[in-house]
Amino acid sequence: MPFYQLVRSQRLAANLDQMWDFISSPVNLKEITPPYMGFGLTHKLMSDKMYPGMIITYRVSPVFGIKLTWVSEITHIREREYFVDEQKVGPYKVWRHEHKLEPIAGGVLMTDIVTYQPPFGFIGVIANILFIKRQLKNIFDYRAIALEKRFGKYIEP
Repeated sequence: MPFYQLVRSQRLAANLDQMWDFISSPVNLKEITPPYMGFGLTHKLMSDKMYPGMIITYRVSPVFGIKLTWVSEITHIREREYFVDEQKVGPYKVWRHEHKLEPIAGGVLMTDIVTYQPPFGFIGVIANILFIKRQLKNIFDYRAIALEKRFGKYIEP
């Protein structure tokens, strides 16, 4: 079955340290997740900062209000540059999310690369066409607005 990819970039009026401090803390995920997703961490974290091998467990309602457990592992980190989370348990057959930061004049360029494969073979292909792709776009649109509210609108220097 096919893999799909969502790539989103956003310029933010923040410095690299501010952005890294924010995105590398799992407790901030709720702030950038749409409320209708019902996001909530389900265990006490051993650290408020991500590290390679960290397991993050949360509940989320991605479809029709059905609550699911999602378990992610932080598989790669390069401090102040990027980290990768990969779904271990959750709604997708495969989910890999790269979060990249790059300093630019007047701010930070943040790029997200999500590579995913829906479950259920051909049914997942149809689900991706009908709603998964659109839902992911909406989630990242919400996230872009939330980050801009928090860090400010980027203005070309």
